[in-house]
Amino acid sequence: MPPKKAVKEEKILLGRPGNNLKSGIVGLANVGKSTLFQSITKCHLGNPANFPFATIDPEEAKVIVPDPRFDWLCDYYKPKSQVPANLTVYDIAGLTRGASTGAGLGNAFLSHIRAVDAIFQVVRCFDDAEITHVEGDVNPTRDLDIIADELRIKDIEFVEKAKDALSKLTRRGGQSLEMKKMKEEEATVDKILEWLKDGKDVRQGNWAPKEVEVINPLFLLSAKPVVYMINLSEKDYLRQKNKYLPKVMEWLKEHAAGDPVLPISVCFEERLSQFETQAEVDEECKKLNTKSALPKAITTMRQALNLGSFFTTGEDEVRQWTIRKGTKAPSAAGVIHTDFEKTFIQVIVYNFDTLKELGDEAKVKAAGKVMTKGKEYVVEDGDILLIKAGAAKA
Repeated sequence: MPPKKAVKEEKILLGRPGNNLKSGIVGLANVGKSTLFQSITKCHLGNPANFPFATIDPEEAKVIVPDPRFDWLCDYYKPKSQVPANLTVYDIAGLTRGASTGAGLGNAFLSHIRAVDAIFQVVRCFDDAEITHVEGDVNPTRDLDIIADELRIKDIEFVEKAKDALSKLTRRGGQSLEMKKMKEEEATVDKILEWLKDGKDVRQGNWAPKEVEVINPLFLLSAKPVVYMINLSEKDYLRQKNKYLPKVMEWLKEHAAGDPVLPISVCFEERLSQFETQAEVDEECKKLNTKSALPKAITTMRQALNLGSFFTTGEDEVRQWTIRKGTKAPSAAGVIHTDFEKTFIQVIVYNFDTLKELGDEAKVKAAGKVMTKGKEYVVEDGDILLIKAGAAKA
């Protein structure tokens, strides 16, 4: 008999499942969070000011995701309506040492982080006597330690509460399947607690699918993807040198290996945002032989959240839809309308790269690249879809 094929265990992602995911801008007070928020969202929400807690309640805005594929499709179809993908971003109040025990706006701050799905962490690497530092001086690695420690301390509190709740149930004993499951959960919670007490972030762990199923409902702060934004002066950003960077990179290599790191000058981005047209921004960047870091920040965050896109196209509308990578066709249809998921029949699909390579739809069809797929089809990033669904039942 031929050997049985190994069953591939489906990887479960850390974090809340879904397509409408949110990111939050996080950091100590006065590191440039609110100014970054205003620059990245191109709006005047947020409250950049030279004192701690200038931001109290989180501000929310949607950011258009830059994607040359969407631009190409709009040029090709010249539709009446163009709807790009977007990313929801929150400006969250500045953290201080002791936030996990309620210092400053600690508890509110941490609850706001708990509500988002990923973190832009702004790290101050610039000197400016006019902008006070909540700790008294500029020391990026100390700031990184403070935030990592505060988030882990709060996570330990969350996990200990979960452990206490499970222990009350498992103490009853018994051999039922439900009791066996609870004991397995308790063992996983103990493992998570030990991991956190060792000073490690949950997202850095190699967790089995069953363990991820225990972790996700805890909404742990250190389980969230992080994109580190290294905030430089305009001068340092342009010359691509900074005295603090070597120690920062050393810290990140030790504590956050694999997490995306982007140098940015928030003051430079703020200056660019004052120009009235994109042409003026492009001219200024060309003159300085540089470019804005914001488009890369947005696309990097989408990658950190494991998000992809599919498109619906035509002369009436070109729209880019956001989905979690690995999403099957019925769930992708449900992003357009919940009824489409319930009544899904099939999907006609070809990929953007094929359309761009061959030049038009007729050539795509002639080349046999248009596929008809069913419920098990996993939508790929860049797919162009035509959903077929039945009538919704009353």
